[in-house]
Parts: sequence; C-alpha cells; structure tokens
Amino acid sequence: MKYSGSALVGLIMAAFLAQPVPAQDASPQAGSTLKTDHVGKRTRSRVSSGVEDAKHDVNAWTVGIAGGLLEGTFIRYAADLAKVLDETDKLRVLPMVTFGAVGNVSDLLNLKGVDVAITQADVLDHFRREVKIPDIEHRIQYISPLFLAEVHIYTRQEFKTLKDLEDHKVAFNTPGSAANLTGQVVFQRLGVNVKPVFINNAIALEQMRTGEISAVVHVVGKPNDLFARYKPEPGFHFIPVEYDSKFEDFYVPTTLNPEDYPNLISAGEIVPTIAVPAVLAVFNWPKSSDRYRRVARFIEGYFSKFEQLQKPPFQPKWREINLAGKVPGWTRYSVAEDMLTKMTVGANGGPGQLRSQFDTFLNARSPANARSLTSREREVLFKEFLQWQQR
Repeated sequence: MKYSGSALVGLIMAAFLAQPVPAQDASPQAGSTLKTDHVGKRTRSRVSSGVEDAKHDVNAWTVGIAGGLLEGTFIRYAADLAKVLDETDKLRVLPMVTFGAVGNVSDLLNLKGVDVAITQADVLDHFRREVKIPDIEHRIQYISPLFLAEVHIYTRQEFKTLKDLEDHKVAFNTPGSAANLTGQVVFQRLGVNVKPVFINNAIALEQMRTGEISAVVHVVGKPNDLFARYKPEPGFHFIPVEYDSKFEDFYVPTTLNPEDYPNLISAGEIVPTIAVPAVLAVFNWPKSSDRYRRVARFIEGYFSKFEQLQKPPFQPKWREINLAGKVPGWTRYSVAEDMLTKMTVGANGGPGQLRSQFDTFLNARSPANARSLTSREREVLFKEFLQWQQR
C-alpha cells in the first residue's frame, strides 16, 4: 500500500511517540575513566537519577493530538493548540501529521500516544453504522465543536452539475481523509455514481489538467491553500452542492465566494455548497488513569486560554467557534462539561466567563436599559443567551 510523503511522516512520528524511550547508555565512553570509590558511586548515582528525573518530567504531561494532512486544515488548528497550550513542564501538546477525519478516530481508538483528535461531526456515525464499533458513543466523546469544513468540488470545464460526473473518475483524497468520507456521502445521497479515486488531492489536481481525473473533492475550512495557491486552468470551476433534507443531520448550507478564492471564482459569483462541523474529540479515559489526568489539564488549558486562539496570528476561524455548541449524536466529555459550567456560572456561583461576556454586551449595547433591568429580567435574558449559544 502506498502512502503520500506527508502521511508517511505522520505514521513514523506517531510510531516513534508510541515507543517507550530507551534508557541512555550509562557505560563510560572509550578513553574515559570511572572512579570506583564510594564518593564516585554516589556522584554517578545522583547524575543518573537527575537524568531519569528530567526524562520523567518531560514525558509526564505530554498530550498527543491527531491533526491531519499537511495540505489540509486540521493540522493548522492542532499546531495552534500546541502554541497556546504548551507551558514548559506543565503541559506539552504534540501535533501529529495523520490521515485526517476518519483516520484520526481510528488513531484515538488504537494508537498509543493519541489522546485528542480533530475530526468531523459525521465521522462517529460512520463508525457506528459502517465500521460497527461497539459502544463508540461512550469510547469517543467531544470537547467542543470547532470550525465549519466546506465541501469543495472542483471540476473540468465540461462538467456543470454533480449529475454530469456520473461514471467519471472523481478524486476523494487519501483513505481516512474528510473528503474520503463526506465527499462520498454527498454523491451517495444524491444518487450520483462515480468512479472514486483515492490519491493525494495535490496530485489529483495535476491529473485533472491532463484529463485523467474529472473532478477533485476537498473537505476543508475555507480558504484552503490547495485552491488558494492553485494556478487557474481555463474553464475549471467549482460546482454547486444544493442543501436539502438529505443533509439535515450533520450538515449546514454555506457558499464559496470570490473573497475565498479570488483566482478561481469570478467577482459577483457565489457557489452554493454544504459544510460539516469539525469536532475536537477525545478518548474517554477512565478517571483513574494517567491519560485522564493529562487530558484534563489539556481541556482546562483549552477553555481558560480560548480567547488567545481567537486573536492573530492564529487561524481566523477560531473566532467562529462556540464552545457551548452541541454536536448531534455525540456526548460531551465530563471534564469539558465541568469547564463549560464554570465558565457559565462561575466557580462559586458568581459570574463566569460567558456570564461576564453577556453582561459586558448588555451594558455596552444599551447602558440605560441594562441599569433598569431587574435581577429576574437579567436572568431570563441570560438563559435565552445560553440557549442561543448552544444552538
């Protein structure tokens, strides 16, 4: 089985991280001398102990997060999390180059060293219905929803609709990727039978130029570099994916605009499509385990430092994320639920972060009206605000 270069790097990294670190060779190097007196023995023992202690400290708070392919979106958010949450010896976040949405859940289930993963809302249903993993809803849970990943379908000039691609070769990226799952869901639900090709999408775009492939499906947060940096080919274009009841379980309607891809979409043109929410997922470690302790610290840092992620230079879609949002068919991890409660009502029943944001907004919007509200009226408005946040 062949792998892309970036995917192979991810496998090697993940395999390396999963191995126990071998003890350093304590034997003396050639030409060195070793004192045998009792003082020397005690000195070497202290040095050896110090090395082991340092090694333990480095590994004590590591959390592995499965990102995705280098040309995708997930890996950039995993890198952002590492930049914000890393805190010397208190927490070390290790982003991993992986296969993507489906592969990341497989890694959460099976790969040592993977505690957290970025995936999509429709992936758990895939493992429930197709892979038939027992009790998957209990084993894999979520910390928060993330950004929307838009469905991009880019075709040669002779194809105007999805139906036109019937019986033609369509690239769905590599196995385990978001395009591999969500892209095929789109065609299956619309009853369009194509000849799927599973290769890296950067390679697939080049094969579109030669006519070997008719279309490329890419499911990522817009704008994505794969298209933003793509040299336009005359007539090549995005084709629409119309939202209807077939997609109401996990997907939402959205568009691709000239602002997203000025080199590929003409001014004034809007391409309807659908999007699927990305999800920050976690393995449901038992509370008595060491991994639970590490993940709990990761989640606490994520919630307490979330506002940093919403500022430059981090990915702009962090600003679209609602920590209180719910993911259909998923269960929120208990530590995340506790943190959300603290943000909402405060650790001692006082105002938390969400409550503080609400009060700030209310006072800034209409100071006179805010002062005239009774405590009861404020509570009613705050509950409505929380319901809106969850929607």
